[in-house]
Amino acid sequence: MTATTATTTGPTGPTGPVDPTATAPAPATPTRSRTVPAWVWALPPVAVLALAFLYPLALVGRQSVTPDDGGGLSLDPYADVFASEVFRDALTTTVWLAVGSTVGCLVLGFVLALVIAFVPFPGGKAVARFVDVFLSFPSFLITLALLFIYGSVGMANGLWTDVTGAADGPFHFLTTPWGVLLAEITYFTPFVMRPLLAAFSQLDTGQLEVASSLGAGPLRVIRQVILPEALPALAAGGSLVLVMCLNEFGIVLFTGAKDVTTLPMLVYSKAILESDYPAACVVAVVNIAISVGLYSLYRVVSRRAGA
Repeated sequence: MTATTATTTGPTGPTGPVDPTATAPAPATPTRSRTVPAWVWALPPVAVLALAFLYPLALVGRQSVTPDDGGGLSLDPYADVFASEVFRDALTTTVWLAVGSTVGCLVLGFVLALVIAFVPFPGGKAVARFVDVFLSFPSFLITLALLFIYGSVGMANGLWTDVTGAADGPFHFLTTPWGVLLAEITYFTPFVMRPLLAAFSQLDTGQLEVASSLGAGPLRVIRQVILPEALPALAAGGSLVLVMCLNEFGIVLFTGAKDVTTLPMLVYSKAILESDYPAACVVAVVNIAISVGLYSLYRVVSRRAGA
């Protein structure tokens, strides 16, 4: 018998004889990639968060149940603070200022957003962009602007004294709760306008045209077409403003309203002026609890609104 040899053929022709007894090379064993568990990557941010926020918060909570007499953990600081008339007045003032400011911001923000979105006028786009810029302003800057206009030696009182010759002007409301309310409405209204403008930009203008063609007046169009579409944005913006007003400190401080004591101002007074740290921590814990609860509500509303 004549042995035959097999040849392999390359791209350009035979490459030579091949030994039939030769075994094919073993397939390469896939190397298993070593991946780092996801929880390892979460450790650095969690550690930073714990050191920068959770640990100080835990210290505040511990101090709130540690009386100055060193008698160990006790709820006596809470009992003393809750029984204090100053705390109850501060809580009432904080709540009504926050609610009043939120209502004012909702009404004013809705009207201004309607004008910017649906009433064509020169510079409308520039005004809408200014709303975004306004959100970056610090709260005390707006308060100082109001002081320059309505303060005891502001422009309005100066103009009044120049015209009438009186020794003093009539505008002194900035040092009252109404002045704080005005400052908060002025500062926080753009926080309501921003989600409203975003909602109005997605509104189908065909609905407005159909409603108008059917004889609906402007007020009816706003009530039956625009307002239902704006309710989620109003709820999200109002929730955010309510949370921020509850924690506002700079506006109350810079207006110089000495008779207006809110929870943040009470924390400052107890800790800095009276050195009563357990009472200050109790008030801070109460303020945090209210804020976290309202922030949770804000997140739920904003998620449903798609904000």
